[in-house]
Amino acid sequence: MKGIIKKLDDRKFGFISVEGQDDIFFHANDCLEENFNDMKEGDTVSFDIEDAPKGPKAVKVTLDSGDAE
Repeated sequence: MKGIIKKLDDRKFGFISVEGQDDIFFHANDCLEENFNDMKEGDTVSFDIEDAPKGPKAVKVTLDSGDAE
């Protein structure tokens, strides 16, 4: 799945915006290749969704070189 980083926080988490869905939470620990520090708001990312105790979250988050679809 693809989306755009809507918000990043200094506490190492953020939210991904996906058209037609609620924003999806992710944590730096859910990023592949430890690339959280390279991410910025507005970047396009690819990810999978996993159920978590507080609702769905993004996992296997990676920066994407293409546009969100």
